[in-house]
Amino acid sequence: MVDVMVVDDQVLIRAGLASLLRAAGLNVVGEAADGEQAIRMAAELRPEVILMDIRMPGMDGITALEHIVAAEGPPPKVLILTTFNLDEYIYNALRLGASGFLLKDTPPERIISAIHAVAAGDVLLAPNVTRRLIEAFIVPAAPAAPLHALTARETEVLRLVGHALSNKEIAERLSVSEGTIKTHLNRVMAKLGLTSRAQAVALTYDSGLVRPTR
Repeated sequence: MVDVMVVDDQVLIRAGLASLLRAAGLNVVGEAADGEQAIRMAAELRPEVILMDIRMPGMDGITALEHIVAAEGPPPKVLILTTFNLDEYIYNALRLGASGFLLKDTPPERIISAIHAVAAGDVLLAPNVTRRLIEAFIVPAAPAAPLHALTARETEVLRLVGHALSNKEIAERLSVSEGTIKTHLNRVMAKLGLTSRAQAVALTYDSGLVRPTR
């Protein structure tokens, strides 16, 4: 059973999501109405997954996300809820460590499967969707200093992640096992202080390791 917290300032949406999740066998440990409350409850309840609205009065979901992933201990997986498909807020959320995003009109079964997916460590967005978001809002920079901590193979794996390849595709490209790619990627994430694959993709564009195609 996955422990989930729901964050939305609209009572009906928040209650509806909580009821949906409970009916699907998920454990809703808390419901928050704004970003500040979400930060407090996340620290107290330690949910595995948070469904986080972006636009809320007071502290918004992006600011709350930044505080939550920076707190001590393993951070929860955060799924951003939005009414907009392509939005600069979404890119900022991915950069800060969100595990993906859901539109508020997403079918219930998709919401449930998304929660299970991110709880298991997957990124919700299809790689090409992540890349489209990043290319829409990124301003490429010179390669960032932290990349020097990576080995040549780790840098290559990170570059291929930035090109929207799956672990299986990267393994085939480099003629190694998928398990080896997972090991390299875990080391990359640890060295660079990343918490999600989407955040790793964002870094490849931020650092100039991958250039937008537009």
